[in-house]
Amino acid sequence: MTRWYGKFFGFVAGMLLMRGHPAGGLLGLLIGHAFDADWLKSTRENPYRVFGLNAEASDAEIDLAYRRMISQYHPDKLVGAAPELQRQAEIKARDINTAYDRIKAKRKG
Repeated sequence: MTRWYGKFFGFVAGMLLMRGHPAGGLLGLLIGHAFDADWLKSTRENPYRVFGLNAEASDAEIDLAYRRMISQYHPDKLVGAAPELQRQAEIKARDINTAYDRIKAKRKG
């Protein structure tokens, strides 16, 4: 079941803050939807978001997404690139590896 209360409370708060103007309700509804859809959570809390997957993804889908992303962002592929690009690739590869390790640890135990 999906969450709904973020949309409801966002709508009510938006309407109250904008003193009944429909734009306030719409803005609150959008913020509430972002809350309900976990858009505001970091990838540290949800490692599946790094790969663009959800918790119901199979192990094969996770492995495929991991291999695709790590081959794209691996720092060794950017040997002759600017130092800033290499640093960004290292950070992204570290995030990918951390998310993959967290998913595997969750599924083991």
